[in-house]
This record gives sequence, structure tokens and C-alpha cells, in this order.
Amino acid sequence: MVQILNADNSADVESLDAPAEAGSEHLREVDTLVKELAAKAHGNNDLLLRIRVYECQALMFTRNKAKAEQALNILGNIFERGNKNFVPALLATAQAQVITKQITKARNQLKRITDIAKKFYTSEWSDEFERAWLLLADIYIQSGKFDLASQFCHLAKDHNRSCGKAWELLGLIYEREQSYKDAAQNYEKAWELCNQANPAVGYRLGFNYLKAKRYVEAINVCNAVLEKSPDYPKLRKDVLEKAWQSLRC
Repeated sequence: MVQILNADNSADVESLDAPAEAGSEHLREVDTLVKELAAKAHGNNDLLLRIRVYECQALMFTRNKAKAEQALNILGNIFERGNKNFVPALLATAQAQVITKQITKARNQLKRITDIAKKFYTSEWSDEFERAWLLLADIYIQSGKFDLASQFCHLAKDHNRSCGKAWELLGLIYEREQSYKDAAQNYEKAWELCNQANPAVGYRLGFNYLKAKRYVEAINVCNAVLEKSPDYPKLRKDVLEKAWQSLRC
């Protein structure tokens, strides 16, 4: 529950870099859950470490640079106390470094997590490994290194076939390469895995259907998105209206 509320469920640079929209009620709920866990953690070192990481992620939730730097100081203390390979702390460090614009340092932390996974993969840290691979993939996408990005998307997908974010990032890679048919195929899987509930994925799927000249499918996806998110920006103008116009020609 704490991870759902506290850790960033999206695993990309853009979402970590953007201001958070959730309010103080969300943060209060996180703090309450952390305190409940802390009361049960006496003598359990691993749980105590995780709680410290949750507290750091709560600081990062607002995407405020000063609070992210505060989190980095706390995480640094964790490492100094002999927990250098504690993967949740390494991931939180990388997330904080993205927020503070230290992308190279973040990439190095994520590579370190990947090295740990190669030597010591454990289901206990499976979520952290997956998030690390996806964030690393997105960093490589932002720098135009699509082959490397694709490798980490497939790594996440191979460990979790229901990882919609991996399919979404693969779609983004193909879209950047202007391979719209392949992009649509990957976005289709991401759209399916989110139960057609993520309007951003629906927008990208509709856009790539349009580019691939699959106009009917583009219209259907747009209608599905607009049914749940009637005011989703640019969808009508960028995709729906153009698909209708293309069908009429």
C-alpha cells in the first residue's frame, strides 16, 4: 500500500521531472502508513531500511528540488552504514537524482542495480529491478540511444509480461524511429494491459494508428479515451478530426 501511494508508479524521466499534482491529503496518508509500519518494525533491519526509503520517496513526491536533495542526504546515510547494495535505496537515489537534474549520476545508479540483478536477482526486489530498468530505458530514449533503451524494456517485459510500461516505452521507441506500424502494435499491448484506462497511452495509440493509416482503429481508440476523459488535450484536433477527414477523402 505504501509503495502504491508513495513510490512513483510511472517510471519515466518526464513524470519524475514534472511537478506533482496530488495534494497534502495524499502525503498525510503516506505518513500515516509509514508510522504504522515503523511501529511494527522494531528489530527488523530490512523493514526499517525500507521505511527510511519510503520516507525519502515521500519527500520526493512533490518533485521539489530541495526536498529531493534532503532525501539524497538521508539515502547517503543509509549507504554509509554498510547498506551499499540495498536496491530500494539505490532506486530512490536515482529517482531523486533525476529530479535534481543529475541524469548521469542517476544512470550510474541504475546500472549498478542492473549489475546486482545479474548476480543476485530476488523476487523481494523484483518491483525495484523493474522500475530501475524502465527508468534507465527512458533515460536512454531521451538521449536517442534506442537500442540500449529497447534492451532494458525487453528485460523488464521478460521478467513481467504484464508490464504495460515496457510495452509503452517500446512503442515510444518505434514512434521516434517513425515506424508507426510497429509502434501501434506495442501501444496496443500497453493499452490492453492498462484496461484502456490510461488516456496518455490511448492518445499515443490513436496517433500511431493515424500515422499508419489505420483510420477506423484511430477513431475507435479516440472515442474510448474521450468517453472516460472528455477533455483530454489535443486528442480531438490531433487525431480524431484528422482520422475522420482521411476517411472522407
